[in-house]
Amino acid sequence: MRVVVRIGGSVVASPPNPEIMSKYANLLTELKKQGHELVVVVGGGSLAREFIKIAKDMGLREFDQDEVAIRVSRIFAQLLAMRLGDHGLRSIPTSVDDAVQGLKSGKIVVMGGIRPGMTTDAVAAMVAERIGADLLVKATDQNGIYTKDPRRYPDAEKIDKLSFDDLFLLFEENRHRAGIHQVLDPEAVRILQKRKTKTLVVNGFKPENILLAVKGEKVGTTIK
Repeated sequence: MRVVVRIGGSVVASPPNPEIMSKYANLLTELKKQGHELVVVVGGGSLAREFIKIAKDMGLREFDQDEVAIRVSRIFAQLLAMRLGDHGLRSIPTSVDDAVQGLKSGKIVVMGGIRPGMTTDAVAAMVAERIGADLLVKATDQNGIYTKDPRRYPDAEKIDKLSFDDLFLLFEENRHRAGIHQVLDPEAVRILQKRKTKTLVVNGFKPENILLAVKGEKVGTTIK
């Protein structure tokens, strides 16, 4: 199975969490040994947003703020790639083409952002489209997708399954801005919807959820 794993910066980088990154490395290695082809896209989380603020306070334009955040995400990608040892591709792709080529090496490909104006969600969606992924799993700081933000609304209810059309109705923001933070960004959903890529949103603080998702077990929220 070809799988794109999108690990939210909220999970591994807010603050930086070496222990959970190591757990992900072990889990990804296990999936690789099972015969799955993997591309992993890592976000920069709150650390990236801190650098965006620094860049903004220095008077840098949004394009440059995004560029700084991309560099942060690539540092986390590099750490994870190194932790994978011989199972991971050491060089971090800086384009979708690079990721596609990297997959041909037979190793796990790990990457961060690729260009300003595009979230790491959108990167994961583009890679999934290009490689014909069977599944995209988003590991985030929530148990799935809710009727509204569970951090702000105690009466929010988790949704087990929904369509891509239904998902658009839940969005608070429908355009990219540097540091955007919601469960899945709208541009990514548009890309995934086009090819109807099966997508799961799971609690990333439990890395084993990725294994469950790949096995087809009920976990998180399924979008298709």
